[in-house]
Amino acid sequence: MHYILIVFQLTVALGILNVWLLRASKATPFRGGDAKTLREEFAAYGLPYWFMCVVGVMKVGLALTLLAALWFHRVAPPASIALGLLMLGAFVMHLKVKDPVRKALPSIGVFAMCGAIALL
Repeated sequence: MHYILIVFQLTVALGILNVWLLRASKATPFRGGDAKTLREEFAAYGLPYWFMCVVGVMKVGLALTLLAALWFHRVAPPASIALGLLMLGAFVMHLKVKDPVRKALPSIGVFAMCGAIALL
């Protein structure tokens, strides 16, 4: 079970860092609405730029905390709960703009892994 949690923590943390630091200005098939970048995606959801910045800082910080949790195990549950709530919000935004389910799959998957990290 311990190794599964490590895999989940690495998958979630590296996935979030990839999206927010490496692919923020690149198109992906999972962007909400017709957005090509993260900034356009937040605009498609009707959210202001400052909110994207706040969410980005939170997600990157929580992803780094999940990496630190590989050594400091006690920080994993609160970090995964907070990140899970953010991913639930991402899922709701996909629903808001009536995206097909496939666009929301990453948020659902990360939410599920965060739940597992918090509970196991």
